[in-house]
Amino acid sequence: MKVKFLVSALFLAMTFSVFAGGSSESRGSAEYAVILKTLASPFWQGVKEGVESKAAELGVSVDIFAAISEDDVEGQLQLMENAISRGYKAIGVAPISPVNLNSAIADATRRGIFIVNIDEMVNLENLRAQSGAVQGFVSTDNVSVGMLGAGHIISTLAGGGQVAIIEGRAGNTSGEDRRQGAARAFNAATGFTIVASQPADWDRTMAFDLTASLMTRFPNLRAIYACNDTMAMGALEAVRQAGRNIIVVGTDGNPDALESVSRGELAATVMQDTNAIGSIGFEMLVQAHRDGASIDPSAEVPFRAAQARLIVR
Repeated sequence: MKVKFLVSALFLAMTFSVFAGGSSESRGSAEYAVILKTLASPFWQGVKEGVESKAAELGVSVDIFAAISEDDVEGQLQLMENAISRGYKAIGVAPISPVNLNSAIADATRRGIFIVNIDEMVNLENLRAQSGAVQGFVSTDNVSVGMLGAGHIISTLAGGGQVAIIEGRAGNTSGEDRRQGAARAFNAATGFTIVASQPADWDRTMAFDLTASLMTRFPNLRAIYACNDTMAMGALEAVRQAGRNIIVVGTDGNPDALESVSRGELAATVMQDTNAIGSIGFEMLVQAHRDGASIDPSAEVPFRAAQARLIVR
């Protein structure tokens, strides 16, 4: 199994190098690389498009790589190690977990390679313990995202009631921030009780099963906030199959979620500007390289936020 995994990871690295205009042996003419979580979702496709559009605007080339899935932590680390060995001057990283790329980022720091952190924030304490550094961070303000989603539920259910939060993967910073934002909004509102806040690992089937369980355990449940649209669609499916009148709000603005909102099914989604995340992140990467930003692990990390907006039915 391990041999097969390494082959698939290396094949993926070669595939994305060719796709981006480089080669499997060297970086070609590109000075910049970006390593995303995956391209198997509209969110990350949007980030990729943002990177490409900003690269064209700045007149530079970039090689874009991505793991097979958001579970492929080892494969993503292999892509990062490959990128470091190819001699890129600067690399943008969207780590699958807060720590899975930290050893490689520390290696890049020792080699003088500039790193900008995209979307999922690395664990800076862990990274600095390895003498690693990042020169910038871009993300949506995910606490505000959670507050927006919960806020729509609060404004819709004027009388309050029982609500639940479907979290992302345990330990994932963006999901934890959304959970915190939603919980903060619900706890500050009169008449609302959070009866459950549990992870479904960003997975539709897990969210379906969790929702089915929650409806059984809490027959008076009135609303669910899901920390991404994939889970929101799973929750909505469970609600519809049970014939229940429960409000479901998601996050990201995925095409299927937007269509569901337009059909009056999903109550709302908090739409992230994925193109902006990619564009801002890549601009910060190029700027860090051109300006010779500090590669000091103790230096403050500049942060830029992309905007999010609520899409309602």
